[in-house]
Amino acid sequence: MRSFLGQFRAFQGLRSTGATLWVYAVWALVGWFVLNLLALISSVVVSSFATRWLRSWLPEGWTLRWYSSAWAEFQLGDILITTFGVVAAVALLAGLLGVPAAYAMARREFPGKRWVMLLFLVPLMVPPVSYGIPLATVLYQLGPGGTIWGVILANLVPTVPFVILVMIPFIEQIDPKIESAARVFGASTFQLFVRVLVPMLAPGVLAALLLVMVRTIAMFELTFLTAGPTSQTLVVALYYAVFASGVRAVQSIDAMAVIYMIITLLWLLIALRFVNPTQLVSRVKQTTPTQ
Repeated sequence: MRSFLGQFRAFQGLRSTGATLWVYAVWALVGWFVLNLLALISSVVVSSFATRWLRSWLPEGWTLRWYSSAWAEFQLGDILITTFGVVAAVALLAGLLGVPAAYAMARREFPGKRWVMLLFLVPLMVPPVSYGIPLATVLYQLGPGGTIWGVILANLVPTVPFVILVMIPFIEQIDPKIESAARVFGASTFQLFVRVLVPMLAPGVLAALLLVMVRTIAMFELTFLTAGPTSQTLVVALYYAVFASGVRAVQSIDAMAVIYMIITLLWLLIALRFVNPTQLVSRVKQTTPTQ
């Protein structure tokens, strides 16, 4: 009996040691990935401030002139205005189209509902290039292609389903009896929407629109396929700065990349500040009265 217990304890010790080594290996792999990622980002940031950087760990000197050079050479002022305009328009239209559609999907049952949900999932699951090329062809044939409106319409294809899928679980947690009670007390459809639904849906709408903004800033494929010379967003302009013909200072392109990273990071931090699924659920539960 004692020998059996000893073997069992030895086996448990081996299992515990193996699990510990596996955890350390996973953390080492994650740490190695993060270290390489930080090294790549740091090299771009350092290069954007470098006067000259060849065969040494650090540049020979530091300067800010590459940022002013990138601002003038790539017309970043106009590009940023275009980028923010596209992001704001896509977020607004995606909210106006997606929230009512999500409410209808959450509250109504109709034949083919599962197929409609599958249709909403397709633009999110399929790579954007696969449907971006025929979409861009149609937009160019109809006229919006190459304009800012073409960029906005193309970005609405994945963002509207995204808003719908984010909002459906949020709407489903709101008790329909609240809406019925408002109807009983004589509330019209507009009053029901403004006074009852909007306060409850506001956190979810804010979460969805912030995530749409982050997604639109980083969307390259659809914007690249539909943008013209005057409708390029920052990510497309960065691509042309790297691969377009002509000789450009590497530091100037790195400065443009740093500006793009900062803007994207700021939007992401804002989104993470306001977007927390557990908080959204708790807010709905706190707003919904107990029966």
